Amino acid sequence: MRITGGIHRSRPLRAPRGSTTRPTSDRVREALFGILASAGAIEGANVLDLYAGTGALGIEALSRGAARATFVESSRFALDALNANIAALGLAASTRIIDGEVERSVRRIALRAPFDVVLADPPWAFVASGEAPRALLGLVAAGIFSPAAWVVLEHSSRTPPPTAGALGCVQTRAYGDTTLTFYKTAILGDSSPDAGAEPPSD
Repeated sequence: MRITGGIHRSRPLRAPRGSTTRPTSDRVREALFGILASAGAIEGANVLDLYAGTGALGIEALSRGAARATFVESSRFALDALNANIAALGLAASTRIIDGEVERSVRRIALRAPFDVVLADPPWAFVASGEAPRALLGLVAAGIFSPAAWVVLEHSSRTPPPTAGALGCVQTRAYGDTTLTFYKTAILGDSSPDAGAEPPSD
């Protein structure tokens, strides 16, 4: 597994032991960040990486020009890999790691708000059960998003795009077994002309 673009392109990322962590494939990450970069969402952004695992999504965002990234992860094996990846790339100054479950870490997450891009790659069972969408709604209620934030949820292509209340679903992209669903928070108060616009085609 390697970083697919930006200043750290081709640098390897360490993966945790075991099979409990399912890193986003290079192909899906490249497509995801191509879409966000085309929308002007990455440069200078404050990024939140939920269910971070190896940190591949947040680290990729930093490589491509994001200013800061906060990682939320509860697995000890995944945290070991995440810390090792951040140290190897010299990213400690622009990162924060929150050790805990997303729904129980809202107050600590809020200390790093507002976030411009939220990337969520939970265990797919959490999406099907509604646990991950509920966690996102809890973060909406906490007011952690910037007015025109992008939220991207990765889930199984067998699971329909979840409804996330105040987050408006603007587009989905399927890549084999993996689907990316894009949400916007424009309805929370952003009145800019492009609020709610769909991400461009990659």
